[in-house]
Amino acid sequence: MSLPPVLRGRLRIPVVGAPLFIVSQPELVIAQCKAGVVGSFPALNARPAELLDSWLTQIAAELAAWDAAHPERPSAPFAVNQIVHKSNERLAHDLEMCVKHRVPIVITSLGAREDVNQAVHSYGGIVLHDVINVVHAKKAIDKGADGLIAVCAGAGGHAGALSPFALVDEIRAWWDGPLLLSGAIANGRSVLAAEALGADLAYIGSAFIATAEAQASDAYKASIVASSAADVVYTNLFTGVLGNYLKSSVVNAGLDPDHLPTSDPSKMNFGNSSTKAWRDIWGCGQGIGGIHDIPTAGAFVDRLVEEYTAAKRRLAG
Repeated sequence: MSLPPVLRGRLRIPVVGAPLFIVSQPELVIAQCKAGVVGSFPALNARPAELLDSWLTQIAAELAAWDAAHPERPSAPFAVNQIVHKSNERLAHDLEMCVKHRVPIVITSLGAREDVNQAVHSYGGIVLHDVINVVHAKKAIDKGADGLIAVCAGAGGHAGALSPFALVDEIRAWWDGPLLLSGAIANGRSVLAAEALGADLAYIGSAFIATAEAQASDAYKASIVASSAADVVYTNLFTGVLGNYLKSSVVNAGLDPDHLPTSDPSKMNFGNSSTKAWRDIWGCGQGIGGIHDIPTAGAFVDRLVEEYTAAKRRLAG
């Protein structure tokens, strides 16, 4: 197990901020990277598509300025998430922008494609692919992904149903490269636990929604603070892919969260028609029970580092 060169010596704690649809925009990404964790955003968050060029320019410029002013504490690299499913009509444009700006890390979702991986590798970038089972994991590596993100039970938004104990163990039986773990991770103790399981990095999403820089509504943030694991529902109704969402947002939409119908996966769409679903039906993972305030992203990372360090001390005796 080892980190790719782009991440070595660049992280205060082994954490990647997961790309959050609508919520992750330059302000949050920059704050995450300055705080010492990988910040990321879905390319589809930049609307219209032409905005992606400006966002990538802004992020690179602000992080370069930070690095020049803080050589003793350089920023972490950033990542862009690409949905490679056939429904994403923007993929060619968005991938072209990643190549133009030499985005250091590209996170691919909902399909593995050799041409996408080759495009990122052409300038020295790396590709991390999110998976919910071993079959998808092996396909991703066979097609040239550099690392895997095990999206396990309890992860926010689109998520698998396997226990992290099961999925990480099965992946580690044949893969010794970079492995990230996603699923109900919201504190430093859980980050350390992810490493103990065999992951290299923890992948944290929902906790970053409840930060000052996140582009989420005040109601969305307040609902995360007020909720716990019991307030999360797992359904494929809203996008055709199984995922976790806050029950309060489902109720607000006039639906019964305990009696939701299933959706036809063939109707999956990540274009404009899905924006309303993600805006009004709030993705969220099961790790939110320990979230009690809305700090800045930097303050939240500081807390993670303190908890992680304290947990390591306790284990050391």
